[in-house]
Amino acid sequence: MSDELERLANGVLWPGFFGTTAPAWLRTELARGLAGVVYFAQNTGPGLAALSDEIRSANPTALIGIDEEGGSVTRLEAATGSTVPGAAQLGAVDDVEATRATGAELARRVRAIGADVLLGPVADVNTDPRNPVIGVRSFGAETALVSRHVAAEVDGIQSAGVAACVKHYPGHGDTHLDSHHDLPRIELDTDVIRRDHLPPFRAAIDAGADAVMTAHIVVPEWGELPATLNPAVLGMLRDGGFDGGSGFDGVIITDALDMAAVRENFGLGGGAVRALQAGADLLCIGNPTNPGPAAAGDQDERDYRAARDAIVAALEDGSLSRERVAEAAARVARLAEKLSAARSAE
Repeated sequence: MSDELERLANGVLWPGFFGTTAPAWLRTELARGLAGVVYFAQNTGPGLAALSDEIRSANPTALIGIDEEGGSVTRLEAATGSTVPGAAQLGAVDDVEATRATGAELARRVRAIGADVLLGPVADVNTDPRNPVIGVRSFGAETALVSRHVAAEVDGIQSAGVAACVKHYPGHGDTHLDSHHDLPRIELDTDVIRRDHLPPFRAAIDAGADAVMTAHIVVPEWGELPATLNPAVLGMLRDGGFDGGSGFDGVIITDALDMAAVRENFGLGGGAVRALQAGADLLCIGNPTNPGPAAAGDQDERDYRAARDAIVAALEDGSLSRERVAEAAARVARLAEKLSAARSAE
């Protein structure tokens, strides 16, 4: 296997891992250009800032991401629950300055532990009350309300030197299935999606969001592939075709590829290749604890290698172009350099 191609693949991979110190395999791959890591609850604890330092000693520009939405989704306060209000609470109050301040406080906490990508805010408009995965993570069920609060939180997060990653494009709000366990289908007319679900993403782009996370959802009118793997859907984000506005030139990040919606239908490696072919830039491999008791002791390394090796094989056989992966890696590197410069300026 070509060392050059492995390093190219590393530039678009973002794995989770076990433990509160960096395992040997992770330190090795960070030194070989791995884009960074995503923290989950099993990584957090009093030594988290030191762990970030350890990661950056292997790769000074590593992107370190964390799900820290406030409310019901927190990694830093997983044991006790978040002390920061969640999106539904902020939407009910409907004070955009409070939302902006909440974004800034979340970013402050993220920076304090050495991370620099906050996986939020949620831009989904929660129009299906049965929704098992978004619910109170959304600012609400009204498009205009969600749009203004998404823009405010993006501004608050990024004013504190942390990249915001709005999620889950093109909108996970009108589903009653959880893509962690199944592959949801959004049986809405695309005109309704454009009217009700895409404006918060436009608001985020206009607010300067550094990253957008994709959803593992199928919109039949746009094809049978989930958005994460669908070049038509990601192409609309990149060129602004979803509303005729300016395109998004930031980093397109996949939702975790180990989620059942992708893993059970395409395989983790197959999903990684298809996501890159579709136009994604940074592949979140996922949380190695997700299999529960079935997780192998080296599940983190296995999942990383499944994605990397599939990308390398596709590069070797020509089914995935080097130009596409190089373009994605360059976009990721630009964000990493921007955030590294912000840290250096402190």
